[in-house]
Amino acid sequence: MTSPLTGRLGRTSGRTAPLSPLLRLLILTQLAFNIGFFAVLPFLAEHLGQGIGMAGWLVGFVLGLRTFSQQGLFVVGGALADRYGIRPVVLAGCGLRIAGFGWLAFAERTWAVVGAVLLIGFAAALFSPAVESEVARQAVLWEEASGGDRTRVLALFTVAGQAGAFVGPLLGALLLAVGFRTACLAGAGVFVLVLAGHAWLLPQRVPGREPVRFKGGARLLLRNRRFLALCSAYGAYLLAYNQLYLALPDEVDRAVGSQAPLAWLFALSSLLVVTAQLPVTRWAGERLTPRRSMVAGLGLVAAGFAVVALTRPAGWTGAGGLVPAGGFVVLLTLGQMLVAPVARAWVPDLAEEGRLGLYTGALSSVSGLIVLAGSSATGLLLDGGLPVAVPWLVLAAVPLAAAALLPRRT
Repeated sequence: MTSPLTGRLGRTSGRTAPLSPLLRLLILTQLAFNIGFFAVLPFLAEHLGQGIGMAGWLVGFVLGLRTFSQQGLFVVGGALADRYGIRPVVLAGCGLRIAGFGWLAFAERTWAVVGAVLLIGFAAALFSPAVESEVARQAVLWEEASGGDRTRVLALFTVAGQAGAFVGPLLGALLLAVGFRTACLAGAGVFVLVLAGHAWLLPQRVPGREPVRFKGGARLLLRNRRFLALCSAYGAYLLAYNQLYLALPDEVDRAVGSQAPLAWLFALSSLLVVTAQLPVTRWAGERLTPRRSMVAGLGLVAAGFAVVALTRPAGWTGAGGLVPAGGFVVLLTLGQMLVAPVARAWVPDLAEEGRLGLYTGALSSVSGLIVLAGSSATGLLLDGGLPVAVPWLVLAAVPLAAAALLPRRT
């Protein structure tokens, strides 16, 4: 069922109006969220292992709990935003994130670390789907009022998040010179500022967003085959994208005997998104329908895996051995630029009226479950003793299968 608030997602023309103050606030929110979060997260595993002395399996378990408490519960945060509005959900999420970072700064026992990490994850499960669903809704309204393409707004939101993910670790690295506790307290401080700013600027009631009851929402969602098809395709794409953290480190370590170049490859990916996302989105919006944009993006992701598969049998090492890995990162990132904003811009066309938060959260939760299940299979694939090109060829097939899963547009 298509929500009445949505217009046609696709190519548009004409003069476009500036973004509303609410949209600008929410986009800056994503920047601030990621600065505070990534000032801490990249350094958490090392702190747990070396600073606290946790065993490796326990570090992995704690990190997995954080992912589950965040990604897996997005659907809860989205449903709460539909029921109570975005303001109380965002403010509650910020408050929990402050408490979680403050707790983590002083946590030294396993139970305390687990509690803090769960709090940090659940905080994001509250505020992220609330913010993302309202950005999508406001983007549709902006599209209808201005004749612009809503995907450009979602692309700008992606750029803001990626910029925060780039700046956050740099800030955290500087603060680690003092100590992990300082980094945690600085992250909490960022969210104190975000909480104060939103308590002042976020409207008590967003016009056009009426509260809906929880009852019946999940049943309608599970019957929405087109939305579930989009979730499946997006989850397969995320599984492929997640290989930045699973397959790529193995390839880099094989090529140079160290994972040190990973930091530069991740920085390359972030800089590509920050500098090229908006031009790529503009180019695609003028030439491609949304479905074709996602198919093209998934094709680029598949090509990234194919580059490594074709060169892997040669066994290149040293600086030359990093060339396929660099090609993989570039193609994967270009594919992300075409897929991610369009997928999120598509959700309002598939959501039931008044339940955009639920559907936005479900997109992340269902996709997260696919990644969780698929990552275990990927680990077995990479460690299975197969010919060196085979795992990468199998992984190349994942985004191609995702393209076949995409729903047809009406």
